[in-house]
Amino acid sequence: MFGAMVKLQAEAAEAMLAGMASLTPVALARDGGIPAAWNAMADQLAAAWQPQAAADPAGLRDALGGALADPGQWRGFVDGWYRALPFPDDATRERLLADSLQLWDSILGQYGIGPEAGRDVPELPRRDRRFADPRWRDQPVFALIHQSYLLLADQVNALVEQAEGIDPAHRQQLAFTMRTLIDALSPANFPATNPVVLERLVQTRGESLVTGLRHVLSDLARGQLTQSAPGAFVVGRDLATTPGKVIHETRLFQLIQYSPVTPQVLAAPLVIFPPWINRFYILDLTPQKSFVRWAVEQGVTVLMVSWKSADASLADVTWDDYIRAQIEAIEVARARFKVPAVHTIGYCVAGTTLAATLAVLARRGEGDKVASATFFTAQVDFELAGELRNFIDDTQLAMIDGLAREGCIDGRYLASTFNLLRGQDLIWNYVVNNYLLGEDYRAFDLLHWNGDATNLPARWHRDYLRDLYRDNLLVEPDRLSADGTPIDLRRIATPCFIQAGREDHIAPPQSVWRLTDHLAGPWTFTLAGSGHIAGVVNPPAARKYQYWTNPGVTESYDAFVATAEEHAGSWWPHWIAWLRAQAPAEVPAKGKRVPGGRGDTVIEEAPGRYVMQP
Repeated sequence: MFGAMVKLQAEAAEAMLAGMASLTPVALARDGGIPAAWNAMADQLAAAWQPQAAADPAGLRDALGGALADPGQWRGFVDGWYRALPFPDDATRERLLADSLQLWDSILGQYGIGPEAGRDVPELPRRDRRFADPRWRDQPVFALIHQSYLLLADQVNALVEQAEGIDPAHRQQLAFTMRTLIDALSPANFPATNPVVLERLVQTRGESLVTGLRHVLSDLARGQLTQSAPGAFVVGRDLATTPGKVIHETRLFQLIQYSPVTPQVLAAPLVIFPPWINRFYILDLTPQKSFVRWAVEQGVTVLMVSWKSADASLADVTWDDYIRAQIEAIEVARARFKVPAVHTIGYCVAGTTLAATLAVLARRGEGDKVASATFFTAQVDFELAGELRNFIDDTQLAMIDGLAREGCIDGRYLASTFNLLRGQDLIWNYVVNNYLLGEDYRAFDLLHWNGDATNLPARWHRDYLRDLYRDNLLVEPDRLSADGTPIDLRRIATPCFIQAGREDHIAPPQSVWRLTDHLAGPWTFTLAGSGHIAGVVNPPAARKYQYWTNPGVTESYDAFVATAEEHAGSWWPHWIAWLRAQAPAEVPAKGKRVPGGRGDTVIEEAPGRYVMQP
């Protein structure tokens, strides 16, 4: 029976790899990050394993323990992988298979089996956190399987690196695609070759896999991988609860003003532009994690843009509309509070358009309307933009166009794309825990937000990928324009605070640093521990991570890192000190600093309708 199950997985692996040449990162994202391919085999596995586990759990365990009686079972399993993969020639395939056989002899020797038995053999040569559970080492069959897989992964990745006649961009895309497929083929992802799953299957008499299949069917129905317990969080009840009111609304965004909690506030209000590819409440999660609530407690008048998830009415939206929207939000804040200038924050892609907005205002002689600009993990120079560049060649841009419906890109495709960048953590971790082990989903606010997809105008999304990610036009003076005004980042004299995440896989810190090369005014750079989200959302009370500063270094990111000073905890207090230094004047919080306090327009309570719309 074990041989039949392994053969089934080998056939599934070969089917997944068939036609690999046609696979691209966009195709993988379109297909939901590969769990759908896994699902076809899961039905067969459930049918084969559940009756056996329920009727004779001891017999199933014995079948597994005696699997090595026929070495052809596991040799054929790995040999199937080797024959499915596109090695350059048979000699290379046979050489790598011989390396595997040598590895198997070494591993079996540690268990007293084969020609190496009884010799002083080293520990298992390769380690990986997916196989950290002792059960991967308790039986030689599972040690062989996972060590062979890790050897195969190393060999395939090396072949990609050594391949000749491939341009760097294509090599990077091929490496990404191969790594994604290798992650998918991990023996941890299949019931037949995961000892933790098999033990749970026996203990629950098959119920764990049945529960997991229910999770699979639920996810297939919603068209998205579930990462957080459904229903555990409700926006406006558990998330995005900082008190405030919507004070302005257009077809593209709502503007929320939050209520003050301090007697005095900074005279210059703060307007935050979150990414339009996500919901704004990443900066207003639970009260303990909310950047908005913390900033209000520091005496800042905070206004938040809440972008509308695109529908057919926004199919005509372009780059110009987002720049105009940011300028409009700045003007609304200036007029409402009767101040000459406002502070601004742009997060991720909204930081990219904030830089363009500042350049437009500078060209128009209106740069003094912004007292400061803070950039959270934002890029303007996309030469070093990381693995998202794997999605922007002509073929894939055409494929993205084909995904559009009624002028919009479904946000679930974008969610799959970002999940693929960290497939082990954001896809296969959930396949194993929730599909194979049948575990209940955890209640996690950050993952709830991660799954709250936002649709994008297709035309604008295509232009953004083409003009910025692919052609890198934003850093070329006057190559792009917005609202009839040419964009030259070198005109930006606004004081800027630039934050990057040391482990950011979406906006690599080397790429974020490049913004410093294009500014005319003063700037400060801060490197935060962790990545694109946790590096930003790191409240001081959590006492997590660290950050680095190096005010005297301006020549390069590497020079910054080489002599940077490390500080424990959150960088938020460092930022608020910088913000106050830009415009220290304060005013009483009563009056217009209270939403609707003096008869000003109020549309509805925060968090507003737009963040609730699909």
